[in-house]
Amino acid sequence: MDMFHIMNAIFPLFFILVFGIIIFTLIKGVKEWHKNNQQPVLNVEAKIVAKRNHTSRNSSNHGGHHHHHTSTSYYVTFEVESGDRMEFRVAAKEYGILAEGDIGKLTFQGTRYHKFERKITL
Repeated sequence: MDMFHIMNAIFPLFFILVFGIIIFTLIKGVKEWHKNNQQPVLNVEAKIVAKRNHTSRNSSNHGGHHHHHTSTSYYVTFEVESGDRMEFRVAAKEYGILAEGDIGKLTFQGTRYHKFERKITL
């Protein structure tokens, strides 16, 4: 069997695998979105116990042109009165105004963060 026949056999499998991963990711996202919509919106007393971010970098080369893409995701961990901790992905602006040690009201729905209202202390 020559290289042409091997590529003819492998290419469809590769295409199906990539397509399957994309479909799986979309279905997983829709399921989480639907599950969150079924949950009640909760307001609880909470304290910010940790903040972190994750930066991913992608590079590609198309026709001799190098392309770089960087994206950063921001996460905040809250501790509620029961001692349970929950981590939510938040927007960059929100991440910037929240500080570890802040105490206030956390509003969320399932795994979806809504807002955090800091208690004013004098």
